[in-house]
Amino acid sequence: MKAGLLTLAAVALLQLATAQPHGLQEKRHRHHRRQAVVEQVDYLIEEVIVYVDDNGNPVSTTTVLENASASTVASSSSLSSYSSSSTSSTAPVSTTTSTPSIAAPSKPTTLATSTSTSAPPPPPPSSTAAPSPAPSSVAPSPSSAPAPVASSSTPAPAPSAPASSGPGFGKGLSYSPYNADNSCKGPEAVASDLAGVKGFDVVRLYGVDCNQIANVVAAKTGMKLFIGIFDINSIQSEVQTITSAINGDWSLVQTVSVGNELVNSGGASVGAVVAAISTARTLLKAAGYTGPVVTVDTMVAMQSNPELCTASDFCAINCHAFFDSNTQASGAGAFVQGWIEKVSQAANGKLTIVTESGWPSQGNSNGAAVPSPQNQQTALSSIQSTISSNVILYSAFNTLWKTNSATTFGAEQYWGIYGNPPSGAVNTS
Repeated sequence: MKAGLLTLAAVALLQLATAQPHGLQEKRHRHHRRQAVVEQVDYLIEEVIVYVDDNGNPVSTTTVLENASASTVASSSSLSSYSSSSTSSTAPVSTTTSTPSIAAPSKPTTLATSTSTSAPPPPPPSSTAAPSPAPSSVAPSPSSAPAPVASSSTPAPAPSAPASSGPGFGKGLSYSPYNADNSCKGPEAVASDLAGVKGFDVVRLYGVDCNQIANVVAAKTGMKLFIGIFDINSIQSEVQTITSAINGDWSLVQTVSVGNELVNSGGASVGAVVAAISTARTLLKAAGYTGPVVTVDTMVAMQSNPELCTASDFCAINCHAFFDSNTQASGAGAFVQGWIEKVSQAANGKLTIVTESGWPSQGNSNGAAVPSPQNQQTALSSIQSTISSNVILYSAFNTLWKTNSATTFGAEQYWGIYGNPPSGAVNTS
């Protein structure tokens, strides 16, 4: 019997979800362009294969399911108040139906500390390349900071760049060594600030200016360093500064980041950032460092440009639920978790680590996102109960050296987990 093949296709029509993930991540100060977000929707096509004999009589049938996909684009006008200076190119999203996820641990017994959104800070007068933290907010006193929550399962990292593997960590927070008048804090002030910071595994620094690496090392906090190379045009000199400050003890360093939100802000092209990562990795390896080297950008920029993940040892994203006008403080954890999955999916399952996330304690409302001390605690609790590891909260203290504006809802300064810093809180200029 000669086999002939007739194909009957029955397509299961699924309604395409138009709900977008609440808008783009906004980086303040210089970032005002809006960016479109592409939502990938997967559906199945059912194909029925009918086998017939030489006379055309049906003999048997087989059903085959095939993946298909469609995408919807939410214009920036329909998204919340996220602004971006990156181009509006849509994000290449993987069409796989399963995405890596992080299991939610039990809720911590005490409210977590909060962080703030990331925006490159104005360089302090005496600094060379200034870091780029985001606004901070008023929060609990040091004694109320919770102990780190036990880590849950995390997305399995995809093969990473040659130099290192990106092992991840528990919980971190960011810190900037500037006084309210933009001057640099000295070693005593840095030690005073960090003395009451407890329960964190990693402290994120954004640059090498103000002798901040050496000062934090001297403070003996017990936290590993997430060090930032802020200026990708001065990689060699910044690596030299890092090497000198570390003084041969690379065990102090968890990760080195190259640039902060450069693609999102339009400060550098994807190609330039990728090249900078490679250059920094080579120089750091020659100096004895073999740990993770990454670039940090917003979740939208990272999803849209997975090359940034490919060049990095893990995907490093700044992700703040406050800048989505549809997300309340209680939904901050789910918002961030959703973006972790989207970025990992776009990067073929590579590990995604949140390098900034928090909620302001003061400022103006952004739709459903309302800044207040209570909402800050609610948001931080939500983030930490949903994502118990691989997250850096923004920021340790209110960043009083920054300037509030309408584009940041008057909240730029108020993301501090511990409120105002013990030192340098008064502007004497």
